[in-house]
Amino acid sequence: MSTQNTTTGIWLMVTTMFIFAMQDGLSRHLAAEYNVYMVMMIRYWFFAGFVIMWSMRTSGGLRAVMRSAQPKLQMFRGALLALEVIVMVIGFVKLGLVESHAVFAIYPLIITALSGPILGEKIGWRRWLSVAVGFLGVLIILKPSGGVFAPELIFPLVASAMFALYGLLNRYVSRKDPAPVTFFYTGVSGAIVMTLIGVWFWEAMTPSDWAVMALLCTTATIGHYMLIRAYEMAEASAIQPFAYFQLAFASVLGVVAFGDVIRLNVAFGTALVVGAGVFALVRAQMVSARAKS
Repeated sequence: MSTQNTTTGIWLMVTTMFIFAMQDGLSRHLAAEYNVYMVMMIRYWFFAGFVIMWSMRTSGGLRAVMRSAQPKLQMFRGALLALEVIVMVIGFVKLGLVESHAVFAIYPLIITALSGPILGEKIGWRRWLSVAVGFLGVLIILKPSGGVFAPELIFPLVASAMFALYGLLNRYVSRKDPAPVTFFYTGVSGAIVMTLIGVWFWEAMTPSDWAVMALLCTTATIGHYMLIRAYEMAEASAIQPFAYFQLAFASVLGVVAFGDVIRLNVAFGTALVVGAGVFALVRAQMVSARAKS
């Protein structure tokens, strides 16, 4: 893969993370005004529509992407992501974007810690050390004297664990199903689950908030398309560390738009978490390259 393709992939990933951060802000606004289940249901309707249209353009069309070797696991994985989004958005409303994303940033290290027992991958002492440093960073973020420790912290903590399991299941299902199949089940199963939950909580929205909802759904579609393009342009190991830009963008948005405060212990703990996460990603890339050679 050429350097130009990798560079383009990196820029696509950074731009996508900016879009996702803006979605977090829009979701926080809508979920603070209306029921979070309804908001996420409408968002998933549009996402599922995009997934279906994208799937129709792939080789073999809808019939091919619906043919999974593990449909029950795929359905569970997609449902898990939908529920994780609900938990995280509740965290945005109750805790703010800064603290929620600071705690949520631990999920790559949870993936590293669980990839051994769940996927049978060998984890060296260096990556175990990065996991320990990352969890130390979380403890610093949660320091009660810093003013952050609160019952609401359970939401980003649970969301990070759910997303880590989702990430591990992505890697597990990829052993038998190609990426288009996994992407199809992500959108469709999530929409089914969100409809079963959200349809009971329908509320009337003002015209201005429908405009915000339309913006949320549009940016979600654009963001997912750009993410697909990013992974087409560059190897995942080359662009994955740049996913941490979402934390930076969301923190700025939280401060500017919602009046969130970045406390010293949160900034220091987040730096440890992100540094440890990037190290774990880079180390995994090195181990993978060494195994291939």
